[in-house]
Amino acid sequence: MHRHIEWDDPGSASVSKLFANDHHGHAQIGDGDILSARYQGKIVRVEVEAYREEDAVSIAKVVAILDTKGNRLKGMDNLHLGDIVRLPDDKRAFEKREDYD
Repeated sequence: MHRHIEWDDPGSASVSKLFANDHHGHAQIGDGDILSARYQGKIVRVEVEAYREEDAVSIAKVVAILDTKGNRLKGMDNLHLGDIVRLPDDKRAFEKREDYD
């Protein structure tokens, strides 16, 4: 069973917003892909185990949690390494160098 997470809005780092009008540069999501999202101000990386195209949702395992300085965390209040989560496409976020400044 997966853990329900209320992901942060990715704002200007939104993958969906960037590719809303240009799908040519946007790769299909597949098993083993690493995706990023924001949760409670942290960067969360997940490894895709399955993609539900009809829902535009990845079922994925949390493989890294990083604070804004790039320090790795083992977990936080409601999210830990190894948890299985659902990550909707509209919550996916790019990681930018500024995320670690």
